[in-house]
Amino acid sequence: MRTELVTTLKRKATELLAELARNREPILITQHGLPSAYLVDVESYEKLRSRMALLEGIARGERAVEEGRVLSNAQAEARMQRWLK
Repeated sequence: MRTELVTTLKRKATELLAELARNREPILITQHGLPSAYLVDVESYEKLRSRMALLEGIARGERAVEEGRVLSNAQAEARMQRWLK
């Protein structure tokens, strides 16, 4: 992963964005020598958000199972009937 200063981002934003679109490698932006932000292309960001939503859904499902909030197949089908009509 490439690291750039925030001043480089200010001066060369167009170039950095073009490079980001080309190679889709995130760029770490630092300010005063400390990590400040990641610059990522739109497609990678959207994929990341989608993956996070999926993982959060799986985690909610695992918690529901641990807490005993589950339905049998027949119960689930009965509840789904209102949407399946």
